[in-house]
Amino acid sequence: MSNLDWLVLIASLVSIAGYGIYKSRGQKNIESYLKGDNTMPWFMVGISIMATQASAITFLSAPGQAYTDGMRFVQYYFGLPIAMVVLCITFLPIYHRLKLYTAYEFLEDRFDLKTRALTSFLFLTQRGLASGLTLYAPSLILSSLLGWNIYYTNLVIGGIVILYTVLGGSKAVSYTHLQQMIIIFTGMFLAGWMIVKLLPVGIGMTDAVQIAGKLGKMNIIDLNFDLNNKYNIWSGIIGGFFLALSYFGTDQSQVSRYISAKDIKQSRLGLIMNGLIKVPMQFLILFIGVLLFVFYQFNPSPLFFNNNEVSKIESSKYAPQWQQIQQRHALNLIHKKEAVFRLHHSIKTKNEQGIEQERNEIKIYENELVNLRTQATGLMQTNDAKAETNDTNYIFLRFVIDYLPHGLIGLLIAVIFAASMQSKSAELNALASCTIVDIYKRMIKKDAGEKHYLFVSKTATALWGVYAIGVAMFANKLGSLIEAVNVLGSLFYGTILGVFLVAFYVKNVTGSSAFYAAIFAELFVLYLYFFTGITFLWFNLIGCAAVIIISLLLNPMMKKKPLIAI
Repeated sequence: MSNLDWLVLIASLVSIAGYGIYKSRGQKNIESYLKGDNTMPWFMVGISIMATQASAITFLSAPGQAYTDGMRFVQYYFGLPIAMVVLCITFLPIYHRLKLYTAYEFLEDRFDLKTRALTSFLFLTQRGLASGLTLYAPSLILSSLLGWNIYYTNLVIGGIVILYTVLGGSKAVSYTHLQQMIIIFTGMFLAGWMIVKLLPVGIGMTDAVQIAGKLGKMNIIDLNFDLNNKYNIWSGIIGGFFLALSYFGTDQSQVSRYISAKDIKQSRLGLIMNGLIKVPMQFLILFIGVLLFVFYQFNPSPLFFNNNEVSKIESSKYAPQWQQIQQRHALNLIHKKEAVFRLHHSIKTKNEQGIEQERNEIKIYENELVNLRTQATGLMQTNDAKAETNDTNYIFLRFVIDYLPHGLIGLLIAVIFAASMQSKSAELNALASCTIVDIYKRMIKKDAGEKHYLFVSKTATALWGVYAIGVAMFANKLGSLIEAVNVLGSLFYGTILGVFLVAFYVKNVTGSSAFYAAIFAELFVLYLYFFTGITFLWFNLIGCAAVIIISLLLNPMMKKKPLIAI
């Protein structure tokens, strides 16, 4: 990176952290530190909800996901708007009426302490691991860009986020989200605009969409019902609905965003804003990956997008074999480029026979590319058994480094860091809230003063940050990060949601019934993950249904507890 890139990057990060700390100064108790004194307006709530979900993984990995697999990942979000409506009608009124710090406080009133502790523990387990992934993503960037040791990079980036989150608390999280989203949207818009600008003369946005469609990348809707198909409209609407309902309704990193609003109306407006904007936002981020795919049909694409792994093989004894593969790759790209130009001409002249002929020819070249990449990654593993052979997360980054002008490179790197900071700060704040409110204040030290709880809250925030750094040290073998973090969530969210739905709607079920049902359901979901081919989105429905059904079966055998009014 040039001096200009560094200037843009450092100025962006310093302004974000400094502004958040400045706006959140003067905190004296955990009410202000963990809930921001309930002063957030609806638009800040909506922005904060979207920012918490949109981590660096979203902006780093999603374009690469669309580049390799097309637009079908967007179906994953189709159930989200429906979930926002359900939350506004059911979950939200209860949370506001009870004036909760965490969502899990309600479960003790409705059930018992052990059920509250279990669901809080499941959240802490899932979100603690996920926070490591959100830290790893930007560390991946710096290590790839500058050749730094990724473990040291995890320490540096994690330390920065811990510093301003510990000092700023919930208000710092919310106020910095606005700045971060402005930087993110500006950077991603400029990246998409540059991709189109760099296309050959005579090929614009409409042409790029048509070419992408003919080559199978505009596969937005898949109507086929298949439990083993990761992304279709059924898994998106049904599985995505249960995932979104659990994530936004029971995950403290999200619940803490909207219970910090001034009143229930502001919370509802914030959730509806998220429901209306999230799907189009994710569509546009994925669409950048599709545009990038079209760009590389006319420009030389790397055989492998991870420069670190390429450098290793080029300096090894297998370099001659690598060069042979590279030469075949370059020749294949030339032939494919000519075929894509002919496809473009056939599209413009509406020559259906020509379109089909060129599509078939391009498919041959694409198959050859797959074959060459298989040979290349096999060579990498022969040279280094621990070589990282999945380069999905590097695709967008590699384009940024190779083709964007200085200054814009720094801005796009700032986008990744801003996204990581916004999600990670919210995660740390939520993890600290659950640790202090659900465990420490409830079961360890019940009657301490506000200064003590404020100090312990800041300490918990720092310790969870250290834990996230530890997880990040082992995150380099997970493939597509955007998929990995959603798989991780799906392993726990269904069970947690099931407990809440039983609490809300199945009035006669006792705490012990819900507690043991949650344990059985979680073990069942883990079994399905490790020993079946069912795709992860369905785990949210399965885990939720399992809790409800098992709790109803166990309930006749359990001791009854008087119900509370909710």
